[in-house]
Amino acid sequence: MNAYNLISCFGILLFIGFLALLSRHKRSISVRVLIWGMGLQILFAFFVFRVPFGTRLFLFLNDFTMGVIDSSFQGTQFLFGRLAIAPGKEGSLGFILAFQALPSIIFFAALMEFLYYIGIMDKIIAVFARIFAKIMGISGAEALCASAQIFLGIESNLTVRPYLSKMTQSELLVVLTTGMATIASSVLGLYVIILSDSFPKVAGHLISASILLAPAAILASKMIIPETGKPLTLGTVVKVEHQKANNAIEAIINGSMAGLKMVVGIGALLIAFIGLISLIDAGLLYGGRLFNTIFSTQIDITLHTALQYVFYPFTLAMGVPYVDAQAIARIIGERIIETEVKSYQDLALLIKEGRIVHERSVVIATYALCGFAHIPSLAIFIGGTASIVPERTKDISVLGLWALLASNIACFITGAVAGIFYTGGGTPFLK
Repeated sequence: MNAYNLISCFGILLFIGFLALLSRHKRSISVRVLIWGMGLQILFAFFVFRVPFGTRLFLFLNDFTMGVIDSSFQGTQFLFGRLAIAPGKEGSLGFILAFQALPSIIFFAALMEFLYYIGIMDKIIAVFARIFAKIMGISGAEALCASAQIFLGIESNLTVRPYLSKMTQSELLVVLTTGMATIASSVLGLYVIILSDSFPKVAGHLISASILLAPAAILASKMIIPETGKPLTLGTVVKVEHQKANNAIEAIINGSMAGLKMVVGIGALLIAFIGLISLIDAGLLYGGRLFNTIFSTQIDITLHTALQYVFYPFTLAMGVPYVDAQAIARIIGERIIETEVKSYQDLALLIKEGRIVHERSVVIATYALCGFAHIPSLAIFIGGTASIVPERTKDISVLGLWALLASNIACFITGAVAGIFYTGGGTPFLK
């Protein structure tokens, strides 16, 4: 263990202390949730990074995911021709997000719906739900929703639709935080396509991050708003509520249409928020020039620069080496206003241009960025959840900002956990 591994250890303590400081009921914080929230992450990360079988397993999952993604390219290339050919391959016109990466969401959404139809996803989600409920001592409904968030998006809330109206504030915060701190399997392929050219084993890391983020999100939300009531499903195992298709073809069609809506939504968010941020930056730069003219100074500030300074201490605390900290802090700050898609794109660009010195920085950033913990998704999760239980709209809207904060800290904790076990070599999983 080197100095950077120790910094990641202390960083986790710092993040937990930060959550405790913000807690609305400090004396009600569950030691059991705290210990097992971290314990599950440490155990799983140890399995992935240090146990040879775990490393081989996730290498297999990485290669399997890449194989699935290669299959998805067949459909996009049939539809878009040369526009869909990835960089580095004959006939490629370069990387085009709209034609090469976003269509993979449709493919993965259809695949997930098919896996639901044949009963595989139900069983996997049930296993994770039982682990969270029995080990961490949380209610069956929030455990089920948290486990579903590992594989689904906002639709995970439908798995516990009958219980949402009677959930405590602590349970509702878990629902919102796990949704924003994790990623849907349908977008995992998108991130892999963006990063795989510069970071070949990224698929294995993203799968690992998706699993690690669930207990981190539960931990973060339960520290900010500890359980002070008595959940309806405490001590019980809740079954998955999911409306299955009548046949396999219908499942694929339903998944494809859901994926299409997600593609349109992501594209619209990127166009709107990147454009608006550019407009704000232009205003800030213009104001800065006036200020510099009046006071004879040399100050240039943008929203990205401001957020870089805000997230710089968190980046260092995760164990990112000093030489890379500013660049990584910038893309982490960028995520909160422009989504993780833009941040992963910029991370790939930094790697290709050789502006990241340590592979350690890339690994930690990959884990820390793996979540919907940003303002664009805030409206989606608040609006989506409130549409299911309109009678809880007031509670959900208040809890939304707490969920945004908790989900970001959960991502930082997960990045620090990866930083503890990363040693800079020794296993092919990291290469």
